[in-house]
Amino acid sequence: MASLDPDIARILPLLPLKNAANLTPSRAREDLVALADSRKGVPLPQPAAVEDIKLSTPAGDILARIYRPAKMPAATLMYFHGGGWVAGDLYTHDRLARTLAIDLEAVVVSVHYRRPPEAPFPCAFEDCRAATQWAAKNIGLLGGDAGKLGVAGDSAGGNLAAAVALACRESGPPLAAQLLIYPATDLVGRYQSETENASYPSRTTNAQGYFLTTEAMRFFASHYIPKAEAAFDFRASPLRAAKLDGLPAAAVCTAEFDPLRDEGEAYAKALKQAGVRVAYCCAPGMIHGYFGMGAASPAADEARRRVCSEFKGMLDGTH
Repeated sequence: MASLDPDIARILPLLPLKNAANLTPSRAREDLVALADSRKGVPLPQPAAVEDIKLSTPAGDILARIYRPAKMPAATLMYFHGGGWVAGDLYTHDRLARTLAIDLEAVVVSVHYRRPPEAPFPCAFEDCRAATQWAAKNIGLLGGDAGKLGVAGDSAGGNLAAAVALACRESGPPLAAQLLIYPATDLVGRYQSETENASYPSRTTNAQGYFLTTEAMRFFASHYIPKAEAAFDFRASPLRAAKLDGLPAAAVCTAEFDPLRDEGEAYAKALKQAGVRVAYCCAPGMIHGYFGMGAASPAADEARRRVCSEFKGMLDGTH
């Protein structure tokens, strides 16, 4: 076991979502906005173009932000932000979406999906699914390559990306690859059940002290899945899908000091056992959220770059 990266340890006291017992949806949202605000002094990565648009779908209009690379046509990546389904938006994850567009040399479409408690499960999934279908139909408008459409997400967004990939396997559009960044993959028990938690020791060993806590996950999951039985649905718990074969290649990454580490690893293993091509990496010394911590930690920056390099090859079809 590695020790916590010292640069990460230094910024831990600055991170939000403290005292999860007193979390409210509005406070979770305000905390993530405040975190993004605190980084205003750090220059934003600059893709060639950034544009806010409205996607007209059968599910209604969905706001999105498109990041384009200099070289076109390019692969297209649907990106679903984290924030426990409840929090996070186009602004809080703007920096990460920009970074992905540059690292992957891809068109990145960041989706502003509906959030609980105002819009509980399966609303977020339905928006992400509808946005992916829209992108496939409008790939020329996006400047993308029809054979290189992928999905990605971090944390709750990783859960949504995995669920969308499962839905696309059944009824299209075909996806080239999926990038699951410290994803939540099994919401059965909603992080409250000792029996379910025992299957994932990291929920206990990393329960607190490393930014995301297991208590915060209880808060988020109970808002997203107000009816406990709905957690068995593959759209909520991709790891519970009846079968995982036939899915697109997957890059799955977890962090050593993250309560979600073990369920992310379990999903990577299950995909491999189903014959899916998987690149799995558990970043040593890292915590949940490390993809967005590269400016503070060279080790986090390097870990993200390694994963993105592997995923870029999957998305582009070059390896």
